[in-house]
Amino acid sequence: MPFIFVYGTLRTGESNDIHRAAARHSLPAPTLIGAGTVRGELVDMGDYPGLIPDTTASPVSGEVYEIDATLIPVLDAIEEVYPGRLSLFLRTVLPVQCGEASIDCIVYPVHADAVALATRIAGGDWIRHRLAR
Repeated sequence: MPFIFVYGTLRTGESNDIHRAAARHSLPAPTLIGAGTVRGELVDMGDYPGLIPDTTASPVSGEVYEIDATLIPVLDAIEEVYPGRLSLFLRTVLPVQCGEASIDCIVYPVHADAVALATRIAGGDWIRHRLAR
């Protein structure tokens, strides 16, 4: 089963909570592995954040889950990632630090050139940023 790193609205309690997404489609519940970080810049896009991966940047906070592969198309639809169609987000696999382990996870970053004017989120934590706005 694949692993996924969620850093924004797919996090627990957020608007697209990964648990609720699975339940809405009667899919197996994701299994929380733990808190994780990936290096990059987090940007504020209004109702959601965007991640720009950058191995030289500060850590971005999120959650690592093990998921059933049947959940991937549901997450693709939430992030508007469709085969053969260019969109703001893309699905990729990145190494994510989770405790002492590095886990290859599905991640939905944004195209960096599409968010050039977006406000950077200091501290790399969407939930903390959203609550402070």
